[in-house]
Amino acid sequence: MQYCLLDLACLVPTEDTDADRVRELERRILREQRWREPIGVHSGELFVMDGHHRLTVARRLGLARIPAVLLDYENVRVRAWREGETIMPDDVVAMARSGGRFPPKTTRHIFDPPLPLCDVPLSDLRSFRHNYVSSGTGAFVTST
Repeated sequence: MQYCLLDLACLVPTEDTDADRVRELERRILREQRWREPIGVHSGELFVMDGHHRLTVARRLGLARIPAVLLDYENVRVRAWREGETIMPDDVVAMARSGGRFPPKTTRHIFDPPLPLCDVPLSDLRSFRHNYVSSGTGAFVTST
């Protein structure tokens, strides 16, 4: 499983975030000046499956792109974080299409194998300086 770099403008969040968690994550990323964990993105509709806090940090930092792994529900399971709630893939797809958002930490996507780590300098995420390939969805993608 490889990650690619996606244009932030084309990504669709499906969950709200916790402001304290965003600030904590932003401080860590700024201190390290490196992006270490890609987000999980639905390959067909470009909604965020995992990594809403990281996406929010990337937008706050004014990054142009973000490391991401493209996935679909044939290879990913989804559950609710909270006991007694049920979340199905169709619920997440419907939320993405509606433009709405679940409360923070509603969906828990399970990746097997786990998403790979990365080590990308923030300076490489600030602008499009290299060769990119259109994914056909308006996203600029490059494999690593």
